[in-house]
Amino acid sequence: MAAAEHDVTRLEAFSDAVFGFAITLLVVSLEVPKTFAELMQVIRGLPVFAVTFAILLMIWQEHHGLFKRFPSSDGVTIWLNGALLFVVVSYIYPLKFLFAAIVGPGGVSVGPDGTFQTLGQLTALMEIYGVGFATIFLIFAALYWRAARRVSDAVARHEARLLVGHSFVFVFVAALSMGLAAFGGPRFGSLSGVSYGLIGPFQAIYHSLAKRLWPPPVAAPGPAVSASTVS
Repeated sequence: MAAAEHDVTRLEAFSDAVFGFAITLLVVSLEVPKTFAELMQVIRGLPVFAVTFAILLMIWQEHHGLFKRFPSSDGVTIWLNGALLFVVVSYIYPLKFLFAAIVGPGGVSVGPDGTFQTLGQLTALMEIYGVGFATIFLIFAALYWRAARRVSDAVARHEARLLVGHSFVFVFVAALSMGLAAFGGPRFGSLSGVSYGLIGPFQAIYHSLAKRLWPPPVAAPGPAVSASTVS
């Protein structure tokens, strides 16, 4: 195995270990329930675990696709990857708390006895969630931009540049969510969480437009093969 390939493999292995650690922070309980009531409490927490696990899996899949398409282990990439992993681990508890509040038995409740004492606390949590989500995909955009600068193949460079925009779609949706939380008031503030459902449609629109506006470069034709060389 070449040294560069070995370095990329080590970087991916380290990243997978950090993602695995993040998953352990999501688990419902580290101890086996001792009573039926404790077991039911664990089962009630499974929807929260499933949602947060799915979001973490989406981020891991994006990370896996990045290094599969553009394997690199230069210094800038290593530090950007480290920043990404730091944000992922820091992002776990706000993520878990948010979905625990949403999926919990009473749903999102605001008041003296609720999950949130004031509406401002709920708004702050949505903003914290949005900042974490946007930061993760801003770092992905920086990693794709770095890949576009390092690859020599024109087709791969074009793909990396398109994936910079792909990452900014996530950032845009997070900014929209934070804007609704901060300025939507009672009427539109509740749409802050729902707005993340726009990621799929917005990605479809972006990639459809990108294919029309920025078509991939035509690969240079290979050398002609004469009939005499084919036997």
